[in-house]
Amino acid sequence: MLELQGEIEARGHSGLPGNLMGDLHFSTEGIPILIIGHHILYGKISQLERPFVVLVKKTCTRAESEMETERVEQGVGEESASCCYVASAIIKKKIIFKTRPKPIITNVPKKL
Repeated sequence: MLELQGEIEARGHSGLPGNLMGDLHFSTEGIPILIIGHHILYGKISQLERPFVVLVKKTCTRAESEMETERVEQGVGEESASCCYVASAIIKKKIIFKTRPKPIITNVPKKL
């Protein structure tokens, strides 16, 4: 999980979902480095007090044992669909970027 101070805006009106935000790298000392366009951010890793679970909602058919119970109770003879959730990830750590982004300067021309 990433925590950023401030606001990220996408170019144009496409929005952020599904678009590449930047590159996340780690230094040899384990310091997280986020590169967004021509800016660089340095962060730190911290443990979450309570972990988050990422759930994905899926539509699935009920198990036969549940169907039998419903048929007896409701008198239903056809199969029905239900909703189930699948845990896809457990997040235990977050990366915090508190400082302002610094510009990446690669080539500084000499004064004439």
